[in-house]
Amino acid sequence: MRTLFFLLFLILTTTGLSAQDVKEIVRKADEKMRGNSSVGTFTMTIVRPTWSRTISMKSWTIGMDYSMIYVTAPAKEKGQVFLKRHNEMWNWVPGIERLVKIPPSMMMQSWMGSDFTNDDLVKESSIVKDYDHKLAGEERIDNYPAYKIELIPHEDAAVVWGKVYMWVSKADYLWLKAEFYDEDGMLVNTEILSDIKKMDDRVIPCRMEMIPAGKKGQKTVMVFEDIDFDVPLKEDFFSIQNMKKVK
Repeated sequence: MRTLFFLLFLILTTTGLSAQDVKEIVRKADEKMRGNSSVGTFTMTIVRPTWSRTISMKSWTIGMDYSMIYVTAPAKEKGQVFLKRHNEMWNWVPGIERLVKIPPSMMMQSWMGSDFTNDDLVKESSIVKDYDHKLAGEERIDNYPAYKIELIPHEDAAVVWGKVYMWVSKADYLWLKAEFYDEDGMLVNTEILSDIKKMDDRVIPCRMEMIPAGKKGQKTVMVFEDIDFDVPLKEDFFSIQNMKKVK
């Protein structure tokens, strides 16, 4: 009897969320990581079977439409700036005093030699607007009870993934994991988020690992060192002219 009751309870709690409820879970998890605006510092470590290297950066963002990233170390890359305005992206390389606009054809190329792509940086597609959301189950991720959510892109959406699974904690809507699949249903990347701690006014994962499928010993680790959310930033800060001035 207890087993039957538990199974019935599991079915009800797993299927009791509407599509709108699931979409709201995804929205809350996404917005929690971004805020209305932010200023922060982070490091990105590119790990390969025989070597690794770490790049330090500072970032400024407004929602999903504006972001600027300034490379602070190592010396070889210091001063490089990446600017995103809506769906457009530029790169300023001070060593050769060259401004490069990243074309749409390069969105899936590696960003700074990492396992993140230019599209990951620009986040041209919205996991809230461009996908249908369905509850696919419930699992524990690092002892956090979490919703497993399936994201299928709209037919007319300009997205690169054929399907995405993401895991969001039931408490606090923490984005804990994601799997990205191509149009043939093959796993391409796994994203793991951990090191949950308070940053400014919220609790978020502060460590993000992007692990490509089938490439043993290869990953990219992003660690957020400090973030202030909902800071006063204006859209004109995110200009091509300011790329050459920002520090």
